[in-house]
Amino acid sequence: MTSKTVEVGDIAPDWPAIIAVVLGVTAFSVAQGLTYPLISLSLEGRGVSAATIGLNAMGFAAGLAAATLLLGRLTKLASADKLIIASLCGCSLCLATLASTSALPVWFIARFALGFFVSMVFMLGEAWLNTACPDRLRGRVSGLYGAGMCGGFAAGPLAIPLLGTSGGLGFALLAIYIALVAFLTGLLTMGARTRPEPSSTRDLFAFFRHAPILILMVLMFGFADIAAISAMPVYFVKTGHSQAFAALSVTVLAVPTALAQPFVGVLLDKLPRRRVAISAAALAATGYLAIPWVTSPPLLLALFALIGAASFALYTAALTMLGEQYRGSMLVAGSAAFSLAYAAGSAAGSGATGFLMALINPTAGPLGVGLVLVVFTLIFAIAGRR
Repeated sequence: MTSKTVEVGDIAPDWPAIIAVVLGVTAFSVAQGLTYPLISLSLEGRGVSAATIGLNAMGFAAGLAAATLLLGRLTKLASADKLIIASLCGCSLCLATLASTSALPVWFIARFALGFFVSMVFMLGEAWLNTACPDRLRGRVSGLYGAGMCGGFAAGPLAIPLLGTSGGLGFALLAIYIALVAFLTGLLTMGARTRPEPSSTRDLFAFFRHAPILILMVLMFGFADIAAISAMPVYFVKTGHSQAFAALSVTVLAVPTALAQPFVGVLLDKLPRRRVAISAAALAATGYLAIPWVTSPPLLLALFALIGAASFALYTAALTMLGEQYRGSMLVAGSAAFSLAYAAGSAAGSGATGFLMALINPTAGPLGVGLVLVVFTLIFAIAGRR
């Protein structure tokens, strides 16, 4: 296990590696942003039950978990760049399978494999990004990475009205797109100077012990992010807004969030990073607490955009601080730990917000998320003074 470091060398940025990672994460987020609704809508159109559709989505989550547990062993068998290229090719093959068959058992296997390969791209890409980047540019590069991720998530669902939900055209085009990204990534890696070091499951558990605040940051990001995406549209409908407004809120959440991350990255390079993260958490908390008191639809959308940008800034800050504080195998372990923390936070965010709205009233949803973020902000601020 490579230990935590304090000083970071002023290395030259490995731009081929950085571009390859940003291309990969954009492809990953487009794939996830398109396939999540497209698979559900395709199955629903074929008369598949809601329970079965839910189980299919769980297959994707199981793939994510399997990738996290096997990451250390795989990094000892092959270098990270080769694993990323292989995973992109695997994603393309899974999507081609979804386009070519309607057999439900095959779709379960393909969904599990898609979750596995997507998670590999995500975890290894983040570790490589931090390996390839000097600390003086780390915030800005992380902001660019976050913009690619958010932009991909936003672009995916927007393609559904153009491609439709039947016939497999959307899956086929996405398979071709990701295959092209895999080819470009292979070309870029030929000029890359850096590679992440192999990791292990022991490193993963060690990272949880060494970096509880970073884990908590990602946990809170997942909590606030999924609450906004999954629960808040329901809140809007229950409080008298139209379904069109609820759908628009998700788009308004995604696009400004992507545009804001490069600016967040500049702040992370110019100001104390912990203060930027605390401010982002406080802004997200304020936005959630203010929602029940705002009735103007344009103002609500503006507030929702602020929530999206501020909550994702927590992740951009965590990724930047990961590269600032850790080296070697701990970068891969940290990326894997982030994946688990996001999964746990997102499950808690959607479940707890929905439970509060059902048990008390719709207003309890945003207020509950806001109060959780207030508590986290206080913990983070107090921990920074020690």
